[in-house]
Amino acid sequence: MELCYIVPPEAEGQRLGLFLRTRGVTAGLIKSVKHVGEGFYADDVPIHTDRPVHSGQRITFALPPEPPTSVVPQPVPVSIAYEDAFAVVLDKPAGLAVHPTLNYPDHTLANGWIYHLQSEGKTGVFRPVNRIDKNTSGLVLCAQNAFAAPLLSETAQKCYLAIVQGSLPLGPGQVEAPIGRRGDSIIGRCVTPQGKYSLTEYTVLAAGPGHSLLACTPRTGRTHQIRVHMAYIGHPLAGDTLYGGSDDVIARHALHCGVLNFCHPLTGKSIRVSCPLPADMQALAQSERLLDGWNLNDL
Repeated sequence: MELCYIVPPEAEGQRLGLFLRTRGVTAGLIKSVKHVGEGFYADDVPIHTDRPVHSGQRITFALPPEPPTSVVPQPVPVSIAYEDAFAVVLDKPAGLAVHPTLNYPDHTLANGWIYHLQSEGKTGVFRPVNRIDKNTSGLVLCAQNAFAAPLLSETAQKCYLAIVQGSLPLGPGQVEAPIGRRGDSIIGRCVTPQGKYSLTEYTVLAAGPGHSLLACTPRTGRTHQIRVHMAYIGHPLAGDTLYGGSDDVIARHALHCGVLNFCHPLTGKSIRVSCPLPADMQALAQSERLLDGWNLNDL
C-alpha cells in the first residue's frame, strides 16, 4: 500500500521526518520505510528524511511488508462489522478469546482472522486496538497495518451495554475510584487506594424490578473496569460471579461492546460502528422490559 501527502503551505521548509510525524507517521514506521521498505519520494524523486519539503510537493511512500505472524490460521467464524484498507471492526461473540494466551492457546478471534485473510489470498497480522474479555461480547477494532495502529488507538472510544443487578435511577452517573489487584489474584481486581486512577461514566437507559440497563463509557482502560466499578457501587453485572453477580438469569457477565467511534487514520473522518445486543442479553433485557425508551443510534 502506498500513502500520499500533499505538503500544505504551512509546512514549507519542514524536514521530511518532522512533516511525517505531524501526519501521524511514527518514528518506528519511518525507520522501517527507510531500512526495510522502498524509501520516501517527493514528486517521484527519492528524498531523505532530513531534507526540507516544499508547498505543493507530493510525498509518497509504500508501507513495508508485514512481518510473519505466529498465529496459526484456524476456521473460527469471524463477523465483520466494518472494513477498509486501514481498519476492521469484528463482532466477537461471548466465549471467544480475542488472541492466544496461556489458557486459550488457539481457536481465538486472532486465529479466525488469519484464516479469513488466507482464505482471501491475503497476508497480514492481527492488530487489536481494543481488547475485550473472553466472555464480553461485541466490537473489537483492529488495525490493518502498522501506520493505522497508533492513530486508531489514539481516537477509539467504546460504549458498552451492561445489565446490572438492582434498580438504578434513570440518567447519567459516574464511578471514579482507583482499581488494583485483588490480593494475590492474577485475575481479580478491586477498588483500592493503592490502585490506579479509574473513571467510568454511565447512563442508566432503563430500569426494571430486578435489573437495569446501562450504557457505560470507560474513560480509563483498567482490567475489568466496568465490572469492578459496578460491583463497587452495589450493582454487579448480571452473571458476573467473579464480582458478586448471580448467574441465575444469564450464564456469563452481561457486558457487550455495542458502539465504537474512531477517526479514520488517513482522512480523519469520524466513523461510528454499532451492533445490537446478543441473544442472551436481549432475552434478559426483554424479560425485564429494558428495551423501551432508548435507541442504539442515540448512544
